Amino acid sequence: MSKSNRSKDDEARMSGCCFPVNLDRSMKSGLSFKKSSSGSFKGESQEKRPLVVCFGEMLIDFVPTVGGVSLSESPAFKKAPGGAPANVAVGISRLGGSSAFIGKVGEDEFGFMLADILKQNNVDSSGMRFDRNARTALAFVTLRDDGEREFMFFRNPSADMLLRESELDANLIKKASIFHYGSISLIEEPCKSAHLAAMNIARKSGSILSYDPNLRLPLWPSPETARKTIMSIWNQADLIKISEEEITFLTGGDDPNDDNVVLKKLYHSNLKLLVVTEGSNGCRYYTKEFKGRVTGVKVKAVDTTGAGDAFVGGILNSLAADLNLYKNEEKLREALLFANACGAITVTERGAIPALPTKEAVLQILPKANA
Repeated sequence: MSKSNRSKDDEARMSGCCFPVNLDRSMKSGLSFKKSSSGSFKGESQEKRPLVVCFGEMLIDFVPTVGGVSLSESPAFKKAPGGAPANVAVGISRLGGSSAFIGKVGEDEFGFMLADILKQNNVDSSGMRFDRNARTALAFVTLRDDGEREFMFFRNPSADMLLRESELDANLIKKASIFHYGSISLIEEPCKSAHLAAMNIARKSGSILSYDPNLRLPLWPSPETARKTIMSIWNQADLIKISEEEITFLTGGDDPNDDNVVLKKLYHSNLKLLVVTEGSNGCRYYTKEFKGRVTGVKVKAVDTTGAGDAFVGGILNSLAADLNLYKNEEKLREALLFANACGAITVTERGAIPALPTKEAVLQILPKANA
């Protein structure tokens, strides 16, 4: 949305430093769906779907147009919206679920673009705030030959770091059946206090708390600070998604494939579900009653950016449709296979949000996983 296209009402709302975004949602009404094994409803309009509220950062990823080169060697970059919590919100909506995003961007062209992308994807952005004194965060991403990434961030500070507790939309948080967050919003004040306050509101309102640490060490003052801060809210989560690399980091170098390590050092009594993602190999799951592994969906990886977020969007969309999903191992395995397929599709394109799949795309690829 360029400045020339904004109405006088829009300009009036921008007169303060920070303000809520009032974007009309394009909702499809009168749909007649019933719930499928993937967790999506076939028989209710999207407005009636349990709401997943995602809290944290939204930014612009600049991804090289070719793989296997350094940032300085890249001939060009593809601009793509990103930020893990925002990716999850869009992923859920694209699968047919109901989601909202809470966070802050700059009052700049990138910030307006990101707000418009949420609107285009039917994500409730009423909890989004703008800051005229800080820019929208940027991240340049290096793609190795295997599609894995290295990051260089521009946020000194960026707008997402400056969200204040007073700017939270408490009523939106209270509507959440699931409240999802990462750890990047815990790095700096005032966003850290806003994050903790939002978690407290969600918990008191009965929301399921969903946590993906999404470790990005270059953003932290030190590895020790990252480890301590990430673990400081660990025992409050009902659902945690973690990668093998994050297990090694958080446990001080232990074997991420050892179930005893996971159960003794990372599983806690309040957890309903702990999921360990293993990239193309699938995932492992742990509940109070059972544990197991679900196979991955094999594809040719182009860019792994957003794969974990697509996975989280897939499992949270299923959980929103059935909040007791983690109690039934057969249903949980179906939902995790669906989530694996979400992640697999995402790595076949560059960028995060542009590559997030629709439910139809996931259902088309699932037979390959069962073959």
